Amino acid sequence: MTTDQDPLVPGLLSRSVRLSTGAKVHYVTSGEHGPNVILLHGGLPGSSGTAGFRLMAPFLGSQGFRVFAPDQPTFGHTEDPYGAYAHGQGGSVDFVHDFANALALDTFHLGGNSLGCTNSANYALAHPERVDSLALIAGGLGDIVPREDMTAADPRSPEDRPKPRPWDGRPETMRAILEGVVLSPETVTDELVAMRTAAAIRHDGRNQEFFARWRAPHSGGSNPDERARLRTKDRLDQLTIPAIYLHGKEDVSLHVAGAYLLEDALPDIQFFYPENTGHQGQTDQPELFNQVFLEFFRDGVISQATARRAGVSTRRPASRLVEAGPAA
Repeated sequence: MTTDQDPLVPGLLSRSVRLSTGAKVHYVTSGEHGPNVILLHGGLPGSSGTAGFRLMAPFLGSQGFRVFAPDQPTFGHTEDPYGAYAHGQGGSVDFVHDFANALALDTFHLGGNSLGCTNSANYALAHPERVDSLALIAGGLGDIVPREDMTAADPRSPEDRPKPRPWDGRPETMRAILEGVVLSPETVTDELVAMRTAAAIRHDGRNQEFFARWRAPHSGGSNPDERARLRTKDRLDQLTIPAIYLHGKEDVSLHVAGAYLLEDALPDIQFFYPENTGHQGQTDQPELFNQVFLEFFRDGVISQATARRAGVSTRRPASRLVEAGPAA
């Protein structure tokens, strides 16, 4: 059984806004006053702002932020009838920009998981003047480290790597897909499965077409101008926006070895490798990820205690984004 109504989440309000392109964007929001935060969900079937950030958004809203988690095109309840944002990663950048403009969010902290991680980094490169800080969770970052290199770094044999489960419209398949990316299967509730199944059915076909275009810059399938626009090599490592990246040590979708390559390529981004955390860390370890995002967005620095709990990288000295420890 599926439902077209998202479950009610305390502290989270459901809203819609019409963009100038004609797209009707559904988003969830929390908090009335304070700095703005935009959170971008991942790309599995049935994902949405609610599915990805239902545990973080109300927390940040209660801590003095105005939080906005939109359903990106071909996800959730967002409608893009003219395909204004259907042309791939460039369309995702345009979507975030138009959404922020429609809500008069002049500047904001930006965070995202998986697909939302990539979209967040792309947006920060395109519009750095709008982004106060950048918090990334378990996603690729374009051609600065190509996806095939991240995959090749996986020490598991190809036979031992998890195979993507094709979406076939059935709730039991949705449950299997979700249980394949979270650390604790008990967090995949019947309510969550029903919500995501309904959303995936709502966008059947369009979502797969979108993904084929979204992946095109990595496969050379987009036009040269689009690839140039989305280039992260020799650009992302020059960005001065404060940025952190968290990658769970138990991520089976994108092995942590791939994140080590990103860390090597991005000396000014502070990396964390939390334990007991899979691909969607904000739902695997909500209290920990909530605290990291709170301290980073509020203070611009993460306390020693929180950094240790979050698995601050020991592969190089901690940056200025981590509170200095006692003098030796």
